[in-house]
Parts: sequence; C-alpha cells; structure tokens
Amino acid sequence: MKFWIPLACVLTIAGTTVTAHAKITRTVEKTFAVQTGGRLSAETQGGNITVKAEDTNEVRVVVTQTIDASTDAAADKLLEKLKLTLDQQANDVTVIAKFERPFTSMWDRNSVLVSYTITVPRQFHLQLNTSGGDITVASVKGTVSARTSGGNLWFERVDGDLDGKTSGGNVTLKEGSARAHVSTSGGNIQIERATGPVTASTSGGDIKIQSASQVVSASTSGGNITAKLTDPLQQDSTLHTSGGNVTVSVLRSAGFVLDAETSGGDVQTGDLALSNVQMNKSKSRVTATVNAGGPKLSLRTSGGDIRVRAD
Repeated sequence: MKFWIPLACVLTIAGTTVTAHAKITRTVEKTFAVQTGGRLSAETQGGNITVKAEDTNEVRVVVTQTIDASTDAAADKLLEKLKLTLDQQANDVTVIAKFERPFTSMWDRNSVLVSYTITVPRQFHLQLNTSGGDITVASVKGTVSARTSGGNLWFERVDGDLDGKTSGGNVTLKEGSARAHVSTSGGNIQIERATGPVTASTSGGDIKIQSASQVVSASTSGGNITAKLTDPLQQDSTLHTSGGNVTVSVLRSAGFVLDAETSGGDVQTGDLALSNVQMNKSKSRVTATVNAGGPKLSLRTSGGDIRVRAD
C-alpha cells in the first residue's frame, strides 16, 4: 500500500495555523497496521525525528511541516518543491520527505522543515536519517541506525544493536543492552548504562561512560574520557584522547594487561594488584599485569593524566 501526498494539497487533511513569526504549520497523519519485527525507514531534510514504542500493532506517523511564509499561497509555492511519501510494503513502513525540484535560493530551502513523530511496536527495527535535526528514540527492542548531519542523538533505551552518528551534535544513550556504536564529529558522548560492547568516538568533545560491561574503543581528539567497567574485560580495549585526561574504573578482581602512556601528564594506578611492572622515571609510561592478566587495556593521551582505579 502506498500513500503519496502532494504537499501543496494537504489543507484538505490537515490544520493550518499562522504564528506571529510568519510560520505556517501543517500536519499529515497516517496509521499502518503491522506486526512486530518489521522495519521503519524515515528520512527528512532538516527536521527532527522522534520515535517511541508502545504495546501496539500499528505504526502511527505524524508529519509536521513548518513553513517560513506569511500566507498560505506562499507556503503552497514552497511545498510544490517537496514530495512526501508514506509507503508500506508487507511489514515495513517508509516515510520520506524529499525536495524534488531545485530551490531558487538557500533561503527557500531553509524555510521548509519537515519533522516526524512516529509510534511503533516495541519490537521493531529503525533506520532514521535527517540532514539537520535531532533524532530521539525511546524503548525499542530492535536494531537502530540513526544519522543526522548536525543535530543531537538521544536514545532512551535500545534493546538491539545501535549505530548512531551525528556530524555536529551530542550523543546520549540512557540504556542499551546490545552492541552500541556511536560517534560525533564535534560533540560530547554520554552513556549511562550499557550491557553490550561499546564503541564511541568524537572529534572534539568529552566521552563519559557511567556504566558499561565492555568498552571496546573510546576515542576523542580533544576531550576527556571517563569510563566505569562493570565486568571483567573479555577482549582488548582502547581509550585514547589527544588532549584530555583518561579516567577508568575497573572491578577489583578483573584480570588484564595494562598499557598506559601519556605525553603530558602521569599515570596513576591506585591500589590495583600489579605484577611485571615496567615504568619510566616520569611515570608517564606504565605496563603491568593486573591480577591474573587477560586482554589488553590500552590507555593513551597526548596532553593529560591517566588514572586507573579499582572499585
């Protein structure tokens, strides 16, 4: 089943309001009957995407179009360049807002924002993409792929593999139970609780991992890294920053090989049970076996201190 709407005609199914700031808002709503385990693919150019899960066998889509225009006629003219497609194939739903015709100016392009608020069954897979807005996902049991060119990523709870990337915003994961791979080109990353393997990278912000079973890799080009590992290491792990401090908490009984080095600070190992210790005079380079040994924990910074402590 395919549902296609010329956006210039949406007044027949949606309300229109004009604000004091010459903004016209129009909405389109559509509901699809689905079963659990399907996939939602949503793409928009410039707006936000919000997805929440409920105990339902429907995908409910609310499309909000915000047009910077003072009259309905001006709004209609801008929307002539935009195509909205709501499509269902078997158990998969696709929502796409795409500019079909070239704009005469960048002002025209930036004057139209299309955002989505979508409800899906709890067990559903998501593929989300926006060129400039935020992406928010709550309580989904499925794989999630999320991309934004300039907004923030917020994941309330994801019980499936997560792959999230933003070119300029912050990334927050409140809770995840599977593999999590998150990255940003210029913001901070915060992970409150992750019980699966974590890979996190940012080009210019801090990384804070409050609780994680496994941190496979955490890297930043200019911020601090703080991580608390709640389980023994199961594979080699790396935490690297080019300009900040690295602070890691591990289980007192965890066994691993420590390989820590800083170019501008020192390495402190607290009360870890160390053997086979090799350390230079400035304490900027330390290698050691912790407890019975195991996978390697590699810690690097070019300009800060390294702290490793046992909880």
